[in-house]
Amino acid sequence: MIKIAIFASGNGTNFEALYGHIKENKLPVTITHLICDQPKAPVIQKALDRGIPVWTHRVKEFENKMVYEQAILDQLKQDGVQMLVLAGYMRIVTNVLLDAYTKLIINIHPALLPSFPGLHGIDDAYAAGVKVTGVTVHYVDSGVDSGPIIAQEPVKILDDETVDHLEARIHEVEHELYFKSFCKVLKSKGWIDA
Repeated sequence: MIKIAIFASGNGTNFEALYGHIKENKLPVTITHLICDQPKAPVIQKALDRGIPVWTHRVKEFENKMVYEQAILDQLKQDGVQMLVLAGYMRIVTNVLLDAYTKLIINIHPALLPSFPGLHGIDDAYAAGVKVTGVTVHYVDSGVDSGPIIAQEPVKILDDETVDHLEARIHEVEHELYFKSFCKVLKSKGWIDA
């Protein structure tokens, strides 16, 4: 079994979608933990409802961010985790995790990178008045949404569309593209065949 940990900070819709696709497609993947930096995030209950252990702490509980990530890394290594999947994790990952999981951390972003990186990709694209935005899945590096791109899918912004409607449509694309991209990475590592 391929052991992964999913990192999330919020509602957990991408977490739910990935979990569902993994089960539905009978992938040889075990989610060993949900790593969450927000102890009251709705994603926590979603993980617990599926029998997935949750590691949840705030950075401020630790001496600094490096110590916080070292505690995460210790848990990941104890569990034999091979890959990290960021699904709405609202923190920049440091070299503590980057060095331990080189080219083994992926992230999803709700815009067509390199345009509109950062926390507000959907709002920023909408406010800029672009006609097309989208979704990007990429490897994580030390920058903000700057790692090598794995896959992208455009989403046209409709005339008179509200930002909330756009966000809902982008989430639909995310849920499919992230799983396809996840499988692409597993194949590139030789961990799955088809």
